[in-house]
Amino acid sequence: MISDGNLVPALLTQWRARGFALAWTGGDVAAWQARARPVARALALADLPEVAVGARRLAVEGRDGHRAESWVLDLGHGLEAPALMLWPEGPGPFPAVLALHDHGSEFRIGKEKCIPPLGGADAGAEAWAARFFGGQPIGPALVARGFAVLCVDALGWGARAGGGYEAQQALAANLLQIGQSAAGVMAWEDARALDWLCAHPRVDAGRVAAVGFSLGGFRAWQVAALTGRVAATVSIGWMASLPELLVPGNNQVRGQSAFWMAHPGLYRQMDLPDMAALAAPRPFWAEVAQGDPLFPAAAVDPAFVRLAAIWAAAGAAERLMLSRPEGGHSFGPARQAAAFDWLAARLA
Repeated sequence: MISDGNLVPALLTQWRARGFALAWTGGDVAAWQARARPVARALALADLPEVAVGARRLAVEGRDGHRAESWVLDLGHGLEAPALMLWPEGPGPFPAVLALHDHGSEFRIGKEKCIPPLGGADAGAEAWAARFFGGQPIGPALVARGFAVLCVDALGWGARAGGGYEAQQALAANLLQIGQSAAGVMAWEDARALDWLCAHPRVDAGRVAAVGFSLGGFRAWQVAALTGRVAATVSIGWMASLPELLVPGNNQVRGQSAFWMAHPGLYRQMDLPDMAALAAPRPFWAEVAQGDPLFPAAAVDPAFVRLAAIWAAAGAAERLMLSRPEGGHSFGPARQAAAFDWLAARLA
């Protein structure tokens, strides 16, 4: 019988009892990562050949203290992804941020959730910034600190939107039927966008960070874990231990947005904080507000304990910042300032 939380209790009990085959169990972190990262990459990334990422710039717009550009990235295999980019004044090379947008059940905008679009005000983007960012989207806050910022429409959002929840469910199901997954395609595309950003001649490839809020926070630590190319990560509003999320009433058991975080087979191998810890000992700011209804303390606390243990075992406890501010599922200017000042110091 399916429970009210849309779970099969017997199967959930069996999964909990089995545990995670590739979880860190103590000892040498680098040796564990050498075993675990290839498995995580095989199970999390879409099975698509990596070809050189192409790009064409569509438009440029001068702004107060920086420049905005509109791009289209050609990720290969017919996958084209519109993108927005911000550049500080000066010749560079600059430290850079791959900004990962959220889900939010709002598909009409993607990249515009992080970077205001070219060509004037956009009511949808402004409403989003007011709702979740205290009126200040993260892109302008980062470029003001000297970072180049790239944000790309994920498949199903912005210029690649497919028509809301019904289309999202269909896309997730159809990808599974061709041996892919929504989560895997998103992870693969994020890694390809990172490749392009690191290769840009005006970017310092050794100082590229991943930053995101909500689903974007998940994407930020995921791309850091799977690629090994992210110098520092800021993840806001997405870190927890998976068993404590799989309870009736939690957003993670509803389907819909969870398809973009559910990798078939991976969660037999490792819990979410173990996956994030594949990026240790590099700097990591993980923040979940105390009043965030999507992430109860019962799920966040064990994840933070595990992250702290792994970074400490890697000899890098001072590079991990575990933040539990007051507030809800949001990322306003004061919290942005704390996280982004920390990031700028790490990549100075």
